[in-house]
Amino acid sequence: MATILEESGFNPNQKLNIVGTNPVKQDGLDKVTGRAKFGADAFLPGMLFGKILRSPHAHANIKSIDTSAAEALPGVKSVITSADFPSIPQGTGAGDMTRNVMAVEKALYDGHPIAAVSATSEAIAKRAVKLIKVDYEVLPHVIDPLDAMKPDAPILHDYMRTKGDDEAPDVPTNVTEKMVTSIGDVAAGFAAADVIVEHDYDSKPMHQGYIEPQGCIADYSEDGQIELWCCTQAPFVYRDRLTAILKLDSSKINVMQSELGGGFGGKTGFYAEPLAILLSKKAHAPVKMTLTRNEVFRGTGPVSGTNSTIKMGCTKDGRIVAAEANLVFQTGPYTGSMYFNAQNAMFTRYDLENVHVVSREVVSNRPKVNSFRAPCVPQIVFGVEGVVEEMARKIGMDPIDFRLK
Repeated sequence: MATILEESGFNPNQKLNIVGTNPVKQDGLDKVTGRAKFGADAFLPGMLFGKILRSPHAHANIKSIDTSAAEALPGVKSVITSADFPSIPQGTGAGDMTRNVMAVEKALYDGHPIAAVSATSEAIAKRAVKLIKVDYEVLPHVIDPLDAMKPDAPILHDYMRTKGDDEAPDVPTNVTEKMVTSIGDVAAGFAAADVIVEHDYDSKPMHQGYIEPQGCIADYSEDGQIELWCCTQAPFVYRDRLTAILKLDSSKINVMQSELGGGFGGKTGFYAEPLAILLSKKAHAPVKMTLTRNEVFRGTGPVSGTNSTIKMGCTKDGRIVAAEANLVFQTGPYTGSMYFNAQNAMFTRYDLENVHVVSREVVSNRPKVNSFRAPCVPQIVFGVEGVVEEMARKIGMDPIDFRLK
């Protein structure tokens, strides 16, 4: 190992400025004294409390929603459904974002928001949500991406066609996109290989597991100015996306970032925030919404689940001569898995002349996926490194030397 470090130019005896020291944590004092304010800590005078009605079905047509009993409950100040959002065509970025935070015509996963309520207390808001009557037509659902690709699979979106696949028939599909990367002659590369290793790898959708559930307060003032306090990793992304789905000028929305109790990429997408804004607009008062842990797992985005077949070949002297992969990424009901990160990164550590990779992104009746620390890459790189490790052992070479060759 010392030889590797020396060859890299690293001097283990050099004096470092940060590594090996104990720097003072900039926000440490505020956190240990309780001064730090997280998403659920914000408070405004006259604040109301918001709650969400979620679908109990993974896939269902919404035939009707009756909110009259909830609106009549004393203490309830506003009730919203998808009808309160601007109409944006589905299949567009803003249209899909709108339909993800509030179901339009169809519930596409268990936990999909159907309606939301604001009231003078959290208890009243919870009671009001239970009074909303929804008539569902339950549909067959699919949660496994490989099952979703089968000819007889339930179709989530009649408009969906596979982007990037000119050979696909012009019929509804659950495959959103296909991406192909091809370099050199893979068949010739495998023909020259002394050892070929091929394996299948599966990974399930995994939540970021941040300790702090999403929380926010929205205040929609009478002059149309919106103040939003929330725990987000991306306040300017929130602002721009909120202006898109609410059809507002960006100067009308001020997003204020609270302390963050973990995010890992999972707080780059919003969930309760648009609902709180529209509830506040209707109620003419600030609205606070804090998700429960159950809601976090049912209604926010994990990282994509994957199915991959990875095949690589090498010569006896440790030279990798070919690599091939077939990748499938589960994205929830709407596109957004960032599968291209894995496609572009999976083989970049190796000097390869013959590569062929095919990726497909597939919708299913699960919550829409979100980022999680290099989204989609670790799941696929794990498989690549497993194949590389086995190739090295099959030719009797040290796995580290094999990788450095």
